[in-house]
Amino acid sequence: MKTLLRAAVAATLASCAFAAGAAGSYPTKPITLVVGYTAGGSVDLVARTVAPELGKRLGQSVVIENLGGAGGTIGAQKVVKADADGYTLLLGSGSEVSIARLTNPAVRYDGEKDLAPITFVGTQPMVLVGKLQLPAKDAGELMALAKAQPGKLSYASSGIGTPLNLAGELIKQQGKVSITHVPYKGASAMSTDLLGGQIDLAVMVLSSALPHIQAGRVRVYGVTEAKRASVAPNVPALAETPVLKGVDMGVWFGLMAPAATPRPVIDRLNTEMQAVLALPEVRKKLAEAGVEVAPGNPAQFATFVKRETGKYRAIVQAANIHE
Repeated sequence: MKTLLRAAVAATLASCAFAAGAAGSYPTKPITLVVGYTAGGSVDLVARTVAPELGKRLGQSVVIENLGGAGGTIGAQKVVKADADGYTLLLGSGSEVSIARLTNPAVRYDGEKDLAPITFVGTQPMVLVGKLQLPAKDAGELMALAKAQPGKLSYASSGIGTPLNLAGELIKQQGKVSITHVPYKGASAMSTDLLGGQIDLAVMVLSSALPHIQAGRVRVYGVTEAKRASVAPNVPALAETPVLKGVDMGVWFGLMAPAATPRPVIDRLNTEMQAVLALPEVRKKLAEAGVEVAPGNPAQFATFVKRETGKYRAIVQAANIHE
């Protein structure tokens, strides 16, 4: 018994010593920031905006590694399996952290348990747009049109189980309408078909849709968050339409690490990320991309992810979404 007790005490002391050492010397080499998507998307944009400034504050370069594919899960899986030493991080979003395991049984990790939240960055709204030929001029008229023609209208998203897909299903559930989902493999083909009138509606990330909205190439029905976006104040929120008052969903971004990462390392990263997100030039660049910056600490981030996962689960179950 004494031997076991001595071993336990030694292990605890060793753990504390490691944590203290990690806090004091970290980082001593470059950090890899994994993005589970190809370059050019919204997650990549956030990563490339914060990485240089984070590197300056840490005194080490922060190198972005794009690992696109499988809805972000390839990148997330790499971080889950990485050494929990603070040198492999994830710029995560709701898709690979929460939604993937709800829609795809092949995903074996649990984003809430296997990833440690560091800093919540903010959210970017999605937006419901339609082809110009649609007679409905606003969200209320669109819901009435859809209700009068069940299943006739179609909406596009960037794929099954994506936040765009879930937002589309939430709109259907709130409006109590039947609209056919047409999944695409990416935003480019979806935009082309919408502009060409081959698809009736599309749920898009606001930053991708804004050029089309501003040029008058699409009808815009509203953003998917509860309030209007500061980057597009003339675009209503769908929730302003009474039958869609429960629509409140965005694409979120946050910095995460493998679950067993020492707390002093998490705290150091959070402190520096908070400082980065307070920089006017960083906030300006993110705002121009439609990202509402709302920095949150690890506890706040964990609470947010838990709440969002519950929201996703309800939508997935009601719509029976699966890959």
